[in-house]
Amino acid sequence: MTALPSSDGHIDTSRPHPARVYDWLLGGKDNYPVDEEVASKLPPEARLNAMRNRAFMHRAAAWLAGNGIDQFLDIGTGIPTEPNLHQIVQGIVPSARIAYVDNDPIVLRHAEALLFSSREGATDYIEADVRRPGTILDHARTFLDFTRPVALSMIALMHFITDDEDPYGLTRTILDALPSGSYFMFSHGTTDEHPHLVKSVNATYRKGEIPLRMRTRAEIEPFFEGLELVAPGLVTATHWYQDAPAPAQELSGFYVGVARVP
Repeated sequence: MTALPSSDGHIDTSRPHPARVYDWLLGGKDNYPVDEEVASKLPPEARLNAMRNRAFMHRAAAWLAGNGIDQFLDIGTGIPTEPNLHQIVQGIVPSARIAYVDNDPIVLRHAEALLFSSREGATDYIEADVRRPGTILDHARTFLDFTRPVALSMIALMHFITDDEDPYGLTRTILDALPSGSYFMFSHGTTDEHPHLVKSVNATYRKGEIPLRMRTRAEIEPFFEGLELVAPGLVTATHWYQDAPAPAQELSGFYVGVARVP
């Protein structure tokens, strides 16, 4: 376990934050009335979809650890919700190292849970924004070994990055820094499965002043450009399974995928 960084970041309880809205959807208690106001106005599907997206992360992280990946860079960590990524991974590879990244001061306040590593492994917390990939990479290189494969995890993050902020370029900058044999674990919100909810979802986030850019499958494919998607490819969250067929044909509101850096 590494030491917590110092921060004088002020938690603004007057405006909702995506990490805290997501925490409410997952049944967490580390959110404020402004966050609940946004989350509670989302369609009922949103809560189940958040849980299905989280379940994908658990399956994908376990698969990567089972295939020998012992270093993870998790950007857009969110408020700790057990089991956290390091608990999944270190349960398979106790010596694994996980660097968590988030820009919400409240996540830092709860980072003790993220830093409670196994004895053999280690975790770290980087307070940074995905819009500043250089800052993330500079810190990550002091904790992870970039001469060996690293799994980059970006779960339910990039639909909060608007087109004018260059989401593809930001992602590519980080991926290009990873060595061959690394992996990309990714999920992104979509309304492809729920076209009738587009207006209400967008209006709810807009009222909460949270930027939101849901994307279609065709718009999500470029995030994987130049990478080698592992089976079953780019699919919705409830269809990503490795060891068994998907048990149910449930909707999820997320496209997900795991890909190898050649």
